[in-house]
Amino acid sequence: MKRDDRLFDLIQIMRDGRLHTAAELAAAVGVSVRTIWRDMGVMASTGLPVEGERGLGYILRTPLMLPPTLLTQDELDTLAEALRHIAEDDTHPRTRPARSLLTKIATLMPQAGIEAEG
Repeated sequence: MKRDDRLFDLIQIMRDGRLHTAAELAAAVGVSVRTIWRDMGVMASTGLPVEGERGLGYILRTPLMLPPTLLTQDELDTLAEALRHIAEDDTHPRTRPARSLLTKIATLMPQAGIEAEG
């Protein structure tokens, strides 16, 4: 799992406002406790409201709202694959909307590396 995807998953877990131990977080995302310690440092240094320390646990002190279009790379790849499947079938009733969505995703999220149909 890429670090950005893991950090996203950690934020999702911690949005419940509870205290989470590094061991609990490590088990949830499949990494070592040491990696969680580093990840918490990265999150705190970027301005996320993460508080805590080794041996006690970590918590998000302020509710965190994530934009609804924030998707992991796997989610984007899955969405693009499904849309391409529909877009390639000229007999499908949703061919045109699928092509349009692929273009929009490619334009709005260039970091996703999705090519527009065309």
